[in-house]
Amino acid sequence: MAGTFEGRYYKHQKDGNTICLITGRSDSGEFIQVISNERTWQYDSLEGCKADCSGIRIDLPEIRGEVRYGPLTPLRSDIMGPFRFLPMQCSHSVVSMSHSLSGGFTVEGRQLDLTGGGGYIEGDRGRSFPSQYLWIHSNDFSEPCSIMASVADIPFCGFRFMGCICAILYRGKEYRLATYCGVKIRHASKDRLILEQGRCRLEADICGSLAHPLRSPIQGQMVGTIHESNCTRVRFRFWEDGREVFDLTGENTSFECNLI
Repeated sequence: MAGTFEGRYYKHQKDGNTICLITGRSDSGEFIQVISNERTWQYDSLEGCKADCSGIRIDLPEIRGEVRYGPLTPLRSDIMGPFRFLPMQCSHSVVSMSHSLSGGFTVEGRQLDLTGGGGYIEGDRGRSFPSQYLWIHSNDFSEPCSIMASVADIPFCGFRFMGCICAILYRGKEYRLATYCGVKIRHASKDRLILEQGRCRLEADICGSLAHPLRSPIQGQMVGTIHESNCTRVRFRFWEDGREVFDLTGENTSFECNLI
């Protein structure tokens, strides 16, 4: 459909080294974007990259290799909730909160072994990214935990609102905080996020690091620019019924923020 885009984000991480690949299609054509701890690469074709839920194989000028994925960990239900049935500017999906990795890449001649590391997969589709948003993901912790959260300015039916989706998978238990569940966004900025919903409270203290440019969609064209860091330090604290469930710090968190 004209004026639309679709992309999928594959994250691979081990021992502080992160490689994320974004594959997709838009009115501008097919594309691949790659982001490491140090920089980004852009390719105007899907040639040289085959990716699905079983793994990814890359043969690009600067990056080559193959990584296979262990069993995926999908959410119990669609992260968009009832909003998935409505005409949204941008719809989000979470394919896997966490899975094991086997294999590796050669990045500009440097071997990156990812066997034993962790992965994450999500997707976006629609017309444009929100004009303002915060997005964060981390599964690099000392305990089994994966956290995804996004706060965004949402245009809908002639008005706007700040929406939120958040999924937490901690030791096999899933928590969902979202606009359609009644979440309250107590604070959202480049250095702090606080969400409250019923008996649950999530706090994220964000210590930003150097972010690298990526192309983003505007009315289906990949002509915008966002900035992402894969090595942001974030301390996450989560409470349920006033009891602290966890207090974990991710040294290699993926983070984007253009909130004003």
